[in-house]
Amino acid sequence: MDMDNMLGGAGGGGGAIGQFPLEQWFYEMPACTRYWTTATIITSVLVQCHVITPFQLFYSFRAVFVKNQYWRLITTFLYFGPLSLDLLFHVFFLQRYSRLLEESSGRSPAQFSWLLVYATTLLLGLSPMLSIPFLGSALSSSLVYIWSRRNPETRLSFLGLLVFTAPYLPWVLMAFSLVLHGTVPKDEICGVIVGHIWYFFSDVYPSLHGGQRPLDPPQFWRNLFERPPADTGAAPINNEIAAAAAPEVR
Repeated sequence: MDMDNMLGGAGGGGGAIGQFPLEQWFYEMPACTRYWTTATIITSVLVQCHVITPFQLFYSFRAVFVKNQYWRLITTFLYFGPLSLDLLFHVFFLQRYSRLLEESSGRSPAQFSWLLVYATTLLLGLSPMLSIPFLGSALSSSLVYIWSRRNPETRLSFLGLLVFTAPYLPWVLMAFSLVLHGTVPKDEICGVIVGHIWYFFSDVYPSLHGGQRPLDPPQFWRNLFERPPADTGAAPINNEIAAAAAPEVR
């Protein structure tokens, strides 16, 4: 069963002629989503091949800031479990809604990448208090929540059985996770909270406070991704030299 049909909604368009479907799917993804999806798959393959272990990947405040294992600040968002059907679901939801959200953020990756910085920082701060060692699902839930609130009229179908509008998507996924694993998905709940804070200050707060957007990326961050406008001021031209170089028109 095609996963896009399993959870219908907004989707991607056509791709370049001559590309295999998987290659086309990969290169159609915007930059941030492509790197995150690729790193997630590579991480799971390395764990499956016993090159690394999950114990080297989870986030621990002591391991990072006492033992200087700083890579854990990133790998905690990359590991969703070993190669399995569950991983396939996670990768599907990650790339689908991360892609939709990134594409709606405009051509520059500054806005979406700043959203990732905000969400990952907040989740890392909450992780020790809630005992959540792996934060990939929480980050993915944040993006799903933001997308769902920004597309309130979009209708989705889950497993071909349940039809609902987009704002219910995070709660449907939580219920599915509860049934599948038998435990309350506190990582997804945490992700929804983080996503709601971003949504409120980016989409609701500005209309109430004269357009102020406190969570927009600062200028230094925009400068990392956006080239300054080209200088169109041409140097003054010596009129005598220009006249001598110009061809004579008869």
